[in-house]
Amino acid sequence: MTSASAAAAGVEEPARRIRAVAVVIPARDEEELVGRCLASVEAAAERARADGIHVRVILVADDCRDGTAGIARAAGVEVIETADGRVGAARARGVDAALAAAAGSADELWIACTDADSEVPPAWITSQLELADAGADVVVGTVRPELADLSPEQVAAWRATRVPGQANGHVHGANLGIRGDAYLAAGGFPAVAEHEDVDLVARLRARGASVAASAAGEVLTSSRREGRTPGGYAGYLHVSLLERARAAGSGSPCIPAG
Repeated sequence: MTSASAAAAGVEEPARRIRAVAVVIPARDEEELVGRCLASVEAAAERARADGIHVRVILVADDCRDGTAGIARAAGVEVIETADGRVGAARARGVDAALAAAAGSADELWIACTDADSEVPPAWITSQLELADAGADVVVGTVRPELADLSPEQVAAWRATRVPGQANGHVHGANLGIRGDAYLAAGGFPAVAEHEDVDLVARLRARGASVAASAAGEVLTSSRREGRTPGGYAGYLHVSLLERARAAGSGSPCIPAG
């Protein structure tokens, strides 16, 4: 519900209503996929702007040796270039820049995270904001791989781990939203090479943050064979997923994902 429609309906807006969004996207050598990502983010941003939300998009080009930064600048996106070589540090730099430039207080800023090899749906931002306005401090959303790039065995294994349209609460940096004040209170993203998203959400939960799991804004992510980190989503799709599926076939439980 927009501010105008809320007033017309006589509904009092939540005291902690989000008024601005910062989309933070870490990238390393993503010139082949970053254009698709940014186009999808812009479509989602336009939908949120129609509701009166200020949306800023920040791409952190981390240790890039290709044309990623140039493509992002040509798309009108703010670019921060770093050489940290760690996705946690890259995400943190982007969020720090957003918080430093925020016009309002941190509790009015929503930090929406995705990855440069991913494609978000048009309602990605607005679906997160609906949950934020209902009281969520954190939104953990589902992702799905590009099935055309997987083997039939991988596709079957992936489908066996999930119920379509049902959130499972798994944490993915490609589909994560956090209220600014909650992010600060938890200490932000750690400067690590992988699993920075899981680490942050664990600290948020420990502090009593309200965490909402959602399948409403499911994000499409690449099924590349070689990921940017060994323990990332690529490693899961091409190694861990099959191992778990085969274990399930032998009677061991298969752990849901996505």
